Amino acid sequence: MLMPTELYHLVAFIIALVVVWWSTPIINEFGQRKGLVDNPKGNSKEESDRKIHRRPMVRLGGVSIFAGTVIALLLVWIFGGFGWLPPHKEWEIWGVTIGGVAFFLIGLADDLYNLSPMTRLLLQTVVASAAWGVGVRIEFLSVPFGSLVQIGVLSLPITVIWLVGMANAINWIDGLDGLAAGGCGISAVVMMVLALFMEQPAAALIAAALAGAALGFLRYNFNPASIFMGDGGAYFMGFTLAGVGVIGLVKVATMATVAVTAVLLPFVVLAVPILDMSVVIISRISQGKSPFIGDNRHLHHRLIQAGISHRLTVLFIYALTLWVGSIALGLSNIPSGWGFAIAATVLLGYVGWQAWRKSRKIRG
Repeated sequence: MLMPTELYHLVAFIIALVVVWWSTPIINEFGQRKGLVDNPKGNSKEESDRKIHRRPMVRLGGVSIFAGTVIALLLVWIFGGFGWLPPHKEWEIWGVTIGGVAFFLIGLADDLYNLSPMTRLLLQTVVASAAWGVGVRIEFLSVPFGSLVQIGVLSLPITVIWLVGMANAINWIDGLDGLAAGGCGISAVVMMVLALFMEQPAAALIAAALAGAALGFLRYNFNPASIFMGDGGAYFMGFTLAGVGVIGLVKVATMATVAVTAVLLPFVVLAVPILDMSVVIISRISQGKSPFIGDNRHLHHRLIQAGISHRLTVLFIYALTLWVGSIALGLSNIPSGWGFAIAATVLLGYVGWQAWRKSRKIRG
């Protein structure tokens, strides 16, 4: 007898979390034995200055995040959790899942062999284009105070920019212990709730599994971390979140009562990494520097430089991520959505006040 549909999402979350809890120590031990670590000294002074950790750290934690998510989805699929999907929806689900696998492999190759930025970008573009080819597509955008606009031939480049951009945005915020894992876990939970509200349970299952894997990884990755997720984990989570945003929210917007607003929801949920990446790129280009060369311009770097502690910086960005996610819940007209937004605003204000008070105390 099959379980009620709602239970499959909880099962996917728990399976992913348990797999990550079990597999991460094994991967960590393997990485230490093979010397697959992130050296805090880096390859240059600039790279060393960006690193927060002070001892070599295994950077293969993304393997457990990837394994937990995929194993959870496979088990739920075997036991009928995805139900019957029309062919085009099935292709979309496979597009996000297999695309996530490919992005993970690109990141893993970078972790092991240090691929050049252009090589990574080319491979990511090819995979994102293939995902577009099987139906993971942004086909319309919303005009402020207007209606939906079909984008026609611009669908491919806009979709690729979204998928590749989000994968790299998550990788760029992965600069403090637990920051990317916790932020993605929060965003994945919000995506799951939104997808369920939009009556897209299959997309919500992917989000549920990713949330379990990301939050489970925090057991080993929150400050002080014992392992890093590496590029493999960051690329996988970024692409998967972006893909779920497309097939679970954007593509169903024409059927929603809040069609114009629904198109904006993924961008609202992921506003923190989007804005962080945008500001950093503009800043680098304005100073004549390559947007691919790392520096200390990210939000978490600026908060640390302001005198806020490592943990409080991460908690503040968690609160900020939860706040924008709660705004998305409100905009979607989910019952009590604006109530959650008010609570998240209070939480953000409290954490922000604590951060400001600590920074003033240190500067004083």
